[in-house]
Amino acid sequence: TMLCWVDTREGEPFTAIVDGANIGYYMQSFDKGRFNYHQIKFIVDTLEERGENPLVIIPNKYGYSKFYSAKGITQRLDQTEIQIIEDLAQSGKLYKVPPRCLDDFYWMLASVSDQSASRKGRDLSVSNDNPEGRFPGTRPMLITNDQMRDHKMELLETRLFRRWYGCHIVNYNFTAFVMGESVAGNEVGFSPADFFSREIQGNQCPINSDDEDTSCWGGHAWHFPVNDWELDERFVIRIPAKKQQ
Repeated sequence: TMLCWVDTREGEPFTAIVDGANIGYYMQSFDKGRFNYHQIKFIVDTLEERGENPLVIIPNKYGYSKFYSAKGITQRLDQTEIQIIEDLAQSGKLYKVPPRCLDDFYWMLASVSDQSASRKGRDLSVSNDNPEGRFPGTRPMLITNDQMRDHKMELLETRLFRRWYGCHIVNYNFTAFVMGESVAGNEVGFSPADFFSREIQGNQCPINSDDEDTSCWGGHAWHFPVNDWELDERFVIRIPAKKQQ
């Protein structure tokens, strides 16, 4: 199974799971639009340049040189597109979902996989002040623009789904390719996942025994995200512990 493979494979752990179908069809609704492997390669190359190790997950049919596309036509890949598939497969960065299986569930599960053999107990999360300049947050992140409206109640209860979505999903944008052609200076814009959860959170307050004015603190603090403030600002209420006599 996919989870067994991801958990037991050697090498560097995956830090980005790529929704291949979502990216392949991104902005391809024009007349000559198609499932575009050049867009997938563009995302993969950009992620690697930013220090990530991506895994592309695609429905099984898109791993062949000819398939029936979502646009209702038979699509044949050219040699360049076939080479992209082969390169991804040979580098261990492509997973084809088994026939008649929904790829959405596979990339969702891959985003929370243990990757025990490759992780070796390491925390893959990226800190806010990392020296490599990578954007901070949970790893592996999931690269997709899929809103997953159909899955919100299928795998997790609403609150847990919202927490997973906020911590793992990274949206993207770029100028669509026409076949293998792209505009000059085309760049991928990423909208990183939340570094902090956007839910009400609580934590214990430390006691500063060296300061008489704050020696009665301790207790609990509650952090409330506020919609009309700056993105990472919160309203905090501190509830002190009872002062010891």
